[in-house]
Amino acid sequence: MPFLCLKVDVDTLRGTREGVPRLVELFTRHGVGATFLFSMGPDNTGRAIKRIFRPGFLAKVRRTSVRSNYGLKTLLYGTLIPGPDIGKRAADQMRAAHDAGFECGIHCWDHVGWQDGVMKKSPDWVRAQMKKAHERFASIFGSSATTCGAAGWQMSVEALREQGRLGYTYASDGRADAKSTEAGPFWPMARGETLPVLQVPSTLPTLDEMIGLDGCTPDNVAERLLQLTVVPQRDHVFTLHAELEGMALLPAMERLIIGWKDQGYTLSSTADYVASLDKSQLPFRELQWGELEGRSGTMVKPGAPYLHNLSATLRR
Repeated sequence: MPFLCLKVDVDTLRGTREGVPRLVELFTRHGVGATFLFSMGPDNTGRAIKRIFRPGFLAKVRRTSVRSNYGLKTLLYGTLIPGPDIGKRAADQMRAAHDAGFECGIHCWDHVGWQDGVMKKSPDWVRAQMKKAHERFASIFGSSATTCGAAGWQMSVEALREQGRLGYTYASDGRADAKSTEAGPFWPMARGETLPVLQVPSTLPTLDEMIGLDGCTPDNVAERLLQLTVVPQRDHVFTLHAELEGMALLPAMERLIIGWKDQGYTLSSTADYVASLDKSQLPFRELQWGELEGRSGTMVKPGAPYLHNLSATLRR
């Protein structure tokens, strides 16, 4: 049976407090696995308004009812309202997800700060952001994180190097084409440099990227996405958001779970999927950075296979 990993990105205080418990209940009731990746520091969602001139940003805002999904208060955090510390104010909800048996990892320290800064700031800034998130995770859960997934799928080469220094087993930072048969896990490289942590990219579009396009609505988006996973059946990683699928799009999320189980997928955490892989047989791929239809910003993506020497492969 092919794997379909449920990766939950948790961006905001509201998503952590309200969306995460609802998803925990939903996943538990259906007996499926999932991975929760938490934003550990300040919720500065309101500062995202600075992206107003980015290609695709306003279109996404119009299509996905940002105010109703996130709430006015959240949209003022970091501007008219000081950004609350998510890790301090929602640690109980984070631990409850872990105690319910779900894998937990790191999304970021400051979601907006990371998306707007990771490709522009210094390596020292990047390392400091990751260290703060790493230390906060350990203080909440009592052990270090073993996985992470970048906010907005945006990563620098220095951030990818730092993952190895922090000891992560694997990461899910990038986006791959759902239609490609070569979109699975890989060892990343950048300009010929082998980077230390296995990458498991998201392979399916997110619901907020689909809604509002080609007649897609919250009522039919689950059925549209299920059409992409019928044939061919292959392993997938689906990224959902606590603020969306854990709240207004919760009914759509339940239809997806039922539909994917009917299609024969094993719905799991990314950790369980990674544990099933023969890592010595996975390809090396040169990373690419580019835009994605329906989403703003520059995302990291897998590129072509890289012909790496056998001794480096065997060391894995």
